[in-house]
Amino acid sequence: MTVYAIIGGTGLTKLDGLTIKAALHIDTPYGAPSAAVLRGDYAGREVLFLARHGHPHRIPPHQVNYRANLWALREAGAKAVIAVNAVGGIHSAMGTGHFCLPHQVIDYSYGREHTYFEGELEHVTHVDFSHPYDAGLRHKLSSALTAEHCAFSNHGIYGCTQGPRLETVAEIARMERDGCDIVGMTGMPEAVLSRELALPYACLALVVNPAAGKSRALITMAEIERALDEGMDTVKAVLARVLAS
Repeated sequence: MTVYAIIGGTGLTKLDGLTIKAALHIDTPYGAPSAAVLRGDYAGREVLFLARHGHPHRIPPHQVNYRANLWALREAGAKAVIAVNAVGGIHSAMGTGHFCLPHQVIDYSYGREHTYFEGELEHVTHVDFSHPYDAGLRHKLSSALTAEHCAFSNHGIYGCTQGPRLETVAEIARMERDGCDIVGMTGMPEAVLSRELALPYACLALVVNPAAGKSRALITMAEIERALDEGMDTVKAVLARVLAS
């Protein structure tokens, strides 16, 4: 039976309804993960949970130890990873409260430790990253969102920026020209590190604000927090359906 790992982003630093059996403090060759890996039961299924930004939420996107996080999840027994991400909407369909299951990613981040294949290697290793998100996991998430009667898009291009600041109007305009539908700060290198560890990986993205220039109003944290509060119950219901499938 597949053991799923759930990586919770902003708004999901804990998974309500998770019956915790163990909090695993795992040492990795890459340092400490963001938080303990929680092993427990959720929706009648064993699951692993890790808060990407720590608990409490304290680690900014560019300082998350992505390598340690994924390594720790694999060491804990994860066989597949579902990442929950709060994002901004670029495409007109990606309004606040909309869900997106991206099928592609463009990485605009920099300076992050983005691979396990470096240092004193015996040989150079390249991984195929043509399709960064696992089709089977995306299908399960799509079925769960449909069952929950959610507004969602089952395709989209995720543009990953450095953070922690939000983007300028000009940057979003460039990303739109590049084909990005949503923008976030944590999609990479998480996805490629999962691929290097041979862990199927998919992203459940919740749009929490219009990207810069896509609304006449300024982006406020109050707006983002309200969208997170309204969307997290749906996120949890979707995760429960995937785990029960």
